[in-house]
Amino acid sequence: MAGPLPPRLPVRPLTLPFDAITAAVAGALQTAAFVYTEAWWLQILCAGWLAWRGTQVGPRRAALVGWLFGTAWLTTGTWWLFISMHRYGGLPSWMAALAVLALSGVLSLYLAAAMAAFSRWRRGIAALDALLFGAAWLLAELARGVILTGFPWVASGYAHVDGPLAMLAPFVGVYGMGFAAATLGAWAAISFVQSRRMYTGIIGTALVLIACSLWRREFSTPTGTLKVTLLQGNIPQDEKFATDFQAAALKWHVDNLVQARSDLVIAPETAIPFLPQQLPDGFWGGMHASIDTGHTHALFGVPLGDDQAGYTNSAMGFTPGIKDEYRYAKHHLVPFGEFIPPGFHWFTRMMNIPLGDFNRGTLDAPSFVVKGERVAPNICYEDLFGEELAARFRDEAAAPTIFANISNIGWFGETIAVDQHLNISRLRSLELQRPMLRATNTGATAIIDYRGHVTDSVKPFTRDVLEGQVQGRSGLTPFAWWASRWSLWPLAIFGGLVVGGFAALRRRNPGD
Repeated sequence: MAGPLPPRLPVRPLTLPFDAITAAVAGALQTAAFVYTEAWWLQILCAGWLAWRGTQVGPRRAALVGWLFGTAWLTTGTWWLFISMHRYGGLPSWMAALAVLALSGVLSLYLAAAMAAFSRWRRGIAALDALLFGAAWLLAELARGVILTGFPWVASGYAHVDGPLAMLAPFVGVYGMGFAAATLGAWAAISFVQSRRMYTGIIGTALVLIACSLWRREFSTPTGTLKVTLLQGNIPQDEKFATDFQAAALKWHVDNLVQARSDLVIAPETAIPFLPQQLPDGFWGGMHASIDTGHTHALFGVPLGDDQAGYTNSAMGFTPGIKDEYRYAKHHLVPFGEFIPPGFHWFTRMMNIPLGDFNRGTLDAPSFVVKGERVAPNICYEDLFGEELAARFRDEAAAPTIFANISNIGWFGETIAVDQHLNISRLRSLELQRPMLRATNTGATAIIDYRGHVTDSVKPFTRDVLEGQVQGRSGLTPFAWWASRWSLWPLAIFGGLVVGGFAALRRRNPGD
């Protein structure tokens, strides 16, 4: 039977305003690690601070600190949503700012609950408390990333795409990396402030990070190599659907699609912003015929559908010598941008967003075959969901050898969203050990290898064409194997068992 909890350290009590300010500062400071990934250690430090506060206050104060930390974290990490709603959506500035803050606040309730559980059920032993904190953190991130279609942007594991914990990606994915970072940060912080063995956690954390930095494991093998051309049109969002500018933008994309001399040319999301039936007579057939006479496969974004069947945000592929067109429809849609949650039509009617309610495509869509390589498209926001990309690995014989992300984040202006999205794609490459081709409207247009390294890119917010090579890969990472079968349930069950075990132990020993 465990003994009673040791008394909290005799620290100077912190007033509620001071606690609120420091929690918000720590949460906001963590955001820097998601853009400047060489500062991965900052995320561990901030998570460690949060764990330390959870050992010094009761459950109610811990919940408030966690909520403020999370709200500041999400607000500073996704403030660019303001641009899409105000500048391009037409919402009043105060309403757009309030919407970003409200979204961050609601999603931070998960972290508030996690901190309350940690404060209530901790055992007073640094290593055990760190495990509980990491598991509670994991459950909070999973809830944010899954419930109500999920919003996993700035999940903590993305801060470690260039850090030692990146070696965990092919084993446990981004959420497992976040668990590891939170556990290590908590272990170091809690042990440091305890009078007994105060350096144990710091030394242990350092040794784990050093071991991770020295060890890498490859689960995939090379297949073929493709020459690729990636288009970055840099069409301002306020011009993309404006009649005066559409013709010139469309001509630039189509000219580069039909003139490319590589194995595969890719244009970004809605590079052709019209439905095929809205194009001039003969235009679609002429573009298909031009590609058919060459040797270059083409993959590009275009909306498809009609009023009766509904619309899809899609990618189409043309293969030389083959009449049938490849079609991919986006599966994971963006709330308010591509589908309207029940009860919120009043909100979207206030914004000027065309085609705001799409149909979903299938989860495990087939790949686009290019000279023996299986190129799997995903559209913009979809590459945040590694477990959904992993679903395409259920049949290893048909699994993708290359991923292609086509995006348009021109909605968010010249902001940190570009660098964040690039790092998200890099982490998908680490999880699945597949290269990722990124053809985007405003950036970051890049070629990412299976190790998550950017091998070629063009400057964001410029009109440019990127030419390079990509090597396909085959084989399954452990993450691809288990996530393709059970999605994120193994991590959720692990986190639930850990937290549940601590709760049961406290109920068995109520005097602890």
